[in-house]
Amino acid sequence: QVQLVESGGGLVQPGGSLRLSCAPSGFTTLDYYTIGWFRQAPGKEREGVSCISSSDNVIHYGNSVKGRFTISRDNAKNMAFLQMNSLKPEDTAIYYCATVVGIGPFCSLRPSEYPYWGQGTQVTVFA
Repeated sequence: QVQLVESGGGLVQPGGSLRLSCAPSGFTTLDYYTIGWFRQAPGKEREGVSCISSSDNVIHYGNSVKGRFTISRDNAKNMAFLQMNSLKPEDTAIYYCATVVGIGPFCSLRPSEYPYWGQGTQVTVFA
């Protein structure tokens, strides 16, 4: 069964940074999978934060995080990452890693495109 495990969330002050990690559980490699990062704040819909394709590292970011967040993948370590800089209180949410079997240089920020999800990690930005 395809599962993912996120880590790296926590409490941070505005302007601070966090690095989220995503690792597979129950399958051996992320090499052929597209990776997406999503977040959901209380009372809001799940929002696409960033995604990276399985090949050619095509990357997309949500408008609210462009220039502040960076997605990456390390296939040798079998992990994906979300570097979050210049964090704002409105970034507070549960962050989820999700994956789907890759179909080439393409990735989507639509949650419905991803069948496999982690349980999430809480990120709280407070003054």
